[in-house]
Amino acid sequence: GKRVAETLTYSYAKQDGVEVRVARIFNTFGPRMNENDGRVVSNFIIQSLHGQNLTVYGEGQQTRSFQYVHDLVDGLITLMNGNFIEPVNLGNPEEYTIQEFAHMIKDVVKKNNSIINLPATTDDPQRRKPDITRAKTVLGWSPKFTVMQGIEETVQYFRGVIDDIN
Repeated sequence: GKRVAETLTYSYAKQDGVEVRVARIFNTFGPRMNENDGRVVSNFIIQSLHGQNLTVYGEGQQTRSFQYVHDLVDGLITLMNGNFIEPVNLGNPEEYTIQEFAHMIKDVVKKNNSIINLPATTDDPQRRKPDITRAKTVLGWSPKFTVMQGIEETVQYFRGVIDDIN
């Protein structure tokens, strides 16, 4: 998968003498996401907007870090305009439990729905948090948007999508 793609990219650079950049992109969300992509952000927002219960797998104590799409775009532009050739992690290192994140979405959408826990999936990592030290030191890049800003804009976008469908 991802590591093979990196290896092929660097092999191509070496073989043909072209410049390449490798970004390791972490959980990104924002407007224009597909509402049925199966990601936790779109799942929670769509469930909440429809007045459905938000489904959390397991106890919801597993953590995730969420990056707003504007920050990703800024990071990619900075990386591409630079001359750094090693892989760079682009993500937001702020961690939230899935349970906390569900409450954040619920608070923004303001519907009277519940959060329910379903059995945990077997392959769900307990922690995901990018180390963006290299992005900070080499590129001078770090996320500027708060997760809450991103949630608010993404909820607004999905409200429009749902209105268009109805």
